[in-house]
Amino acid sequence: MNKTYIAQQPKYSKWYIIDAKDKNLGRLSSKIAKLLKGKNFTSYTPYINNKIYVIIINSKSIKVTGKKLLQKTYKQYSGYPGGLKIKTFHHFLSRKPNMILEKSIKGMLPKGILGKQLFTQLKIYPETEHPHKPQKPEVITLI
Repeated sequence: MNKTYIAQQPKYSKWYIIDAKDKNLGRLSSKIAKLLKGKNFTSYTPYINNKIYVIIINSKSIKVTGKKLLQKTYKQYSGYPGGLKIKTFHHFLSRKPNMILEKSIKGMLPKGILGKQLFTQLKIYPETEHPHKPQKPEVITLI
């Protein structure tokens, strides 16, 4: 009789570092979301947090294709009449470059408690400097 394997939460966390310089926004975001969920491991279980931390550096030099630099918009609505604020990709890239990747990756993570836990394991920095050198992150090059 075969027994069903049930994965347990890992005891140790793994840290990865990804350079976002000149990478396409959508392709990079989907690969990072897949990595955060742990789908690249053989012991993947949909409801388990695999304690994978991802550090993204150079977020201010992310690229988009076509005319998205000027045409892509982000909407925020307060709920009041006239409370709709619309900002472009170019505006966020110049002021808050981390927010672009945060919104993109958060939308690709599962909704609910697990998705919130996974999102806290994502660290994004606009430059190459980051305070996570003691964790000895493993460098990953995504194509």
